[in-house]
Amino acid sequence: MSLAKRLKQNNEHFNMGTSIVNKNIRPKVLFFDVNETLLNLTKVQKKVGEVLGGREDLVTLWFTTMLQYSLVTSASGQYKPFGHIGAAALQMVAANVDIPLPEEEARKTISEEMGSLPAHPEVKEALTQLKTAGYKLVAFTNSSKDGLKKQFEYAGLTEYFDDMLSVEPTGKFKPFTDTYAWGAKQMCVELKECMLVAAHGWDVAGALWAGWRAAFISRPGQQEYPLAPKTEIIASDLKKAADILVTYS
Repeated sequence: MSLAKRLKQNNEHFNMGTSIVNKNIRPKVLFFDVNETLLNLTKVQKKVGEVLGGREDLVTLWFTTMLQYSLVTSASGQYKPFGHIGAAALQMVAANVDIPLPEEEARKTISEEMGSLPAHPEVKEALTQLKTAGYKLVAFTNSSKDGLKKQFEYAGLTEYFDDMLSVEPTGKFKPFTDTYAWGAKQMCVELKECMLVAAHGWDVAGALWAGWRAAFISRPGQQEYPLAPKTEIIASDLKKAADILVTYS
């Protein structure tokens, strides 16, 4: 038998074993991404569009620029608050369309709008269902701890969570592997006992590569990263994911 064929068989055996181990086994902690997964970003998207001269078509560019420079910051061994990176990205996109945007105004825009986002319609019902089923629920975000607290108070989500974690102490943003390892350590569980629930392909990919399990919430416009491992749960909203998770034993 050729080496290539043996390797293929070994991989198939490993993948099959992994599937069997995870099938219907309840994770000890569910970690939730916040923005877009739990909270509806429509309000901030509209405000960003207004700041950019009504160019709502540039909102996606702003968001991807923010993610890009959060990674640049972490990869360079630096740390800046996620909201400040979002504001800097807004200044960059505004400059591309010749709109002067002072730093103070950009930061105020991002801070105010990100702090007053509503939860998606099904979120509270889904979280109630998961808590009733005995799950430990933890918020896990790139945003600051103060920012997360403000968001949850506004959206009325604080009572549903056992803990709220910001990656701030790590000095790195998701999807760096260190952030997921740190999150597991904070909750005193092993990597394989963690499951990330998120609406971003990059976040899900980072969690899976770090040794976590994952559930992907396919909000409109969001896709899984094709080169990442497949998630065990794919659902169009949080309630549908919760319906699956409560069947785990």
